[in-house]
Amino acid sequence: MERRYGYGVGLVIIGGLFLSTSGILLRNIEAASGWQILFYRGIAFSLTLFLLLLLRYRSGIGAAFRAIGRPGLWVAVVLGLGSICYIFAILLTTVANAVFIIGAVPLATAFVAWLVLGERTSAFGVTAMLVSLAGIGLMFADGLIEGRWAGNVAALGVVASFVVFLLIVRKRRGVDMLPATCLGGLVMGGVAGLFVDSFVISNRDLAIAIVMGCLQFGVGFWCFTVAARYIMASEVALFSLTESILGPIWVWIGVGEKPSLLTLAGSAIVFVSVVAYCISGIRAERRLLRAQSNST
Repeated sequence: MERRYGYGVGLVIIGGLFLSTSGILLRNIEAASGWQILFYRGIAFSLTLFLLLLLRYRSGIGAAFRAIGRPGLWVAVVLGLGSICYIFAILLTTVANAVFIIGAVPLATAFVAWLVLGERTSAFGVTAMLVSLAGIGLMFADGLIEGRWAGNVAALGVVASFVVFLLIVRKRRGVDMLPATCLGGLVMGGVAGLFVDSFVISNRDLAIAIVMGCLQFGVGFWCFTVAARYIMASEVALFSLTESILGPIWVWIGVGEKPSLLTLAGSAIVFVSVVAYCISGIRAERRLLRAQSNST
C-alpha cells in the first residue's frame, strides 16, 4: 500500500465535510418528496462518477464495467438501496440520530466479518461493539419517545447495506469497484422513479438534488475511495467521523435542530466506542506493517 499519510487524511476529512452537508441540504428542501430528491440525486451521482471514470479509463471504460462481474452488480444494488435508506433516515429523524447510528458501520462490519467470515476480533473490539449497541439503544429510545422510530430503522438499513458493500469489496480487493458505485446511483434513481408521483419540482429543489448527487455524495465518496489507497482502512473509518460530528452542527446552526439529551448521550457513547475501536485497529495494523517490514 502506497503511504502518503497527510494526503490520505486530508482527503478523508474533505470527504467527511462534503458528506456532512446532507442534513442541512435536505432541511432546505421546499416541497420535493424524498423520492423526487432521490431520483435526481441518483442520476446526478452516476453522471458525475461516469465522467470521472471516463477521464480515467477513456477507451477502456467498457472493460472496467465488465470487470466488476456479478459481485459488482450486488455492490450497485446494496449501495443504491442504502442510499435510499440514508435520505429517509435524515428526513424521518434528527440528523444527529441518523449520522451517529450510521457512524457505527466500522463496528458493525467487524461484527459481521467475525460471525460470517470467521475473521478474528479482539476482546476490546467485542466490548466496543456492545457499548456502541447500548448507545444506539438510547437513540432508539429517543426515537420511540419522539415518534421518530422509522428514521432510526432507516439508519440501520444504511448500516446493513454498507456492511454488505464493504464485505463484497473486501473480497474483490483487486478489482476497481468505482464502476459498481456508479451503477449504484442508477439503482437509487431507478427505484425512486417507481414511486415518484411527478418529476416536476422547483428549480431550488432540483439544484439541491443535483448538488447532493454531484458534490455532497459524489465528491465525498470519491475522496473516501481514493484515500483508502494512501492510509489504512481503520484510519479512513476514524477520520470519516468528521461527517458525524459536523452534520448535526450544520443543522443546529442553520435551522435550529437541537438533539435531545438522550440523543446526545447515545451519540457520545457510539462516538467514543468507534474512536476507541479505530485507534485500536490503527495500532494493530501498524504492528502488522512493522512485522512485515522487518521480515523483508
